[in-house]
Amino acid sequence: MENSTSRRSMFRVVAAGAAVATAAAVAGTATPAEAYQGNMERALSNLYEALASLREASANKGGHRGNAMNLIRQAISEVEAGIDFADDQ
Repeated sequence: MENSTSRRSMFRVVAAGAAVATAAAVAGTATPAEAYQGNMERALSNLYEALASLREASANKGGHRGNAMNLIRQAISEVEAGIDFADDQ
């Protein structure tokens, strides 16, 4: 039971991280850009780490692992778009 709870907690952290990264990308379009996007770069790094961890996880998760991986890929794309947008300002 503890292991299952720990896994659910980890998934919630990953999902929250993806949501925060996506929100940061959207919020970044409303404020003046700065040269170095440290928070965005860290979010991107964390998303890549989360994706790598999910790739290493066993596949038998009722489709949830795959869905999480797709959402993280979407979040990565949004964060990269936000960084590119800031670079163009």
